[in-house]
Amino acid sequence: MKHEGHTHIGPEAVAAKRRRYGYPCTAHFYSEPPQIVGGKMHTLYGHDGKAYIDFFTGVSVVACGHCNEAITARTIEQLQTLQHTSTIYLTQPMVDLAERLANGVLPGSLKRTFFVNSGSEANEGALLAARLHTKRRSFLALEYGLHGRTFLTMNVTGIPMWRADDFLDEDVAAFIPRPYDPGMDQDAAARRSLDALSSVLAAKGDSFAAMIVEPIQGNGGMIVPPDWYFRELKAMLEEHGILLIADEIQTGCGRTGRMFAIEHYGIVPDILTMAKALGNGVPIGAFCTTDEIAASLNRPSASTFGGNPVSSATALAVLDYIEQEGLVERSRRVGGGLIEGLRELQGRYELIADVRGKGFMAGAEIRGATDEESAAWTDIILERMKDEGFIIGKNGLGRNVLAFQPAMIIPEEEIEAMLRALDKVLAGLSQT
Repeated sequence: MKHEGHTHIGPEAVAAKRRRYGYPCTAHFYSEPPQIVGGKMHTLYGHDGKAYIDFFTGVSVVACGHCNEAITARTIEQLQTLQHTSTIYLTQPMVDLAERLANGVLPGSLKRTFFVNSGSEANEGALLAARLHTKRRSFLALEYGLHGRTFLTMNVTGIPMWRADDFLDEDVAAFIPRPYDPGMDQDAAARRSLDALSSVLAAKGDSFAAMIVEPIQGNGGMIVPPDWYFRELKAMLEEHGILLIADEIQTGCGRTGRMFAIEHYGIVPDILTMAKALGNGVPIGAFCTTDEIAASLNRPSASTFGGNPVSSATALAVLDYIEQEGLVERSRRVGGGLIEGLRELQGRYELIADVRGKGFMAGAEIRGATDEESAAWTDIILERMKDEGFIIGKNGLGRNVLAFQPAMIIPEEEIEAMLRALDKVLAGLSQT
C-alpha cells in the first residue's frame, strides 16, 4: 500500500516522541514495533510497506474494517457538509441515529439514547442515570471487570491495574466474584458468584442503584458466563429494585454473534452502553435505556461533542453496513470457526491452557510454569506472530490471554492462515 507524499519517521522516532511528550502511563506492544501508517479493511500497513492481517482491530473497534469505503464515504460527505454545532442546535444525524437504535437495534423496551464520545463516558452516564432513577448511591460489579478511566467508572472497575486513582471511594462499589475460576467447574463458579450476590443483597440490598456487568469480560480474559447466569442474576436484582447495566463497549454491534452479547442470555438490561465498534474508529459512545428511566435524567446536561453530525452519520453507515452484509450472523458462523481452530491447537499444545469466547471475541490463555512465565510466553507469541504478519492482542489479569477480535469482514482464508502461523509459532516454542 503506497502512501505517496507522506514522510514516515519510523518506529524508533515515534517511540522517542511518545517518551518525550506523552505520559509514562501509556505503553505499546512489541520489543520491535512497526510504525502503522495505513489500513484497508482487515489489513494494516507498516512504514516499511509490510502488510499485517489485523486480528485485534484497535481493541475491538474497527469491526467493519479499516477505511471501509462504504462507511468513510458517508463520514467524508458529512464532514464536508456540517461538522459540529453541539446539542443546543437541531441537527438531523443524531436524531436519525437515535431513532434507528430504538427501532430494531436495541433489545426490548430500550428506546432512549444519550450520545457521548467514549465507552468511559457512556458507562459514567449510565451510572448517573441509575442513581437519579433509584435515588441510591452505591453499585454492584463483578470482580475483574473493566468499565472505564473516569472517576466513577474506575470505582466500579475490578482489575487492579486499571484502578489508577489512589483516592477512589471504597464504599461506592461492592464486588461480587465473577462466574469463573480456573480451578472450578463453570456452573459451580457461577453458582458461587450468585451465592455471594445473595449474601450482599440480604445485608444491604436497598443501598444499590445498579449492577454493571460486561456480558463477556474482555480485558478480564474473555470470560463467558453460563447461559443461565444472567437470568438468575437479573431476577435477584429486580427483587431489590436494582437496575442492571450491560456494558457492551467491547461486545456490542455484532461481535459475539448477536447484536449485543447480553442477548445470548435471554434478558434485557435496564441500561445498555456501547461505543467502540459503533463508530468503526470515529469516536462515539452512548447509553440507552427505557422511557421510564430516561425520565429521571431530567436535570440540565449536555455533551459538547456527543452525537455530533460526523460521528452520528458514521454510526448510521456502520449500522447499515452490518445489516446489509449480514455481519452479526457472520460473526456467529465464521467466528465460531475461529474458536474451533484455536481449540484444535489447544489439543496439541500444552502452552494453551484454555480457549474462551463467542463469535469474533475469542481468547486463548497461555500457561507457563509461573505467572511471570505465562506473561513472557504471551509476549513472545505476539512478537513472533507480528513477524509472521499477524496483529493479535492480549488481555487477562496476568496479561497472558491472546485476544482475537478481528474485523467481522475478515476472509475465512485469512483466519486459516493465522491459525497455520500460530501453529508454526507454537511448534517452535514447544521445541525450546
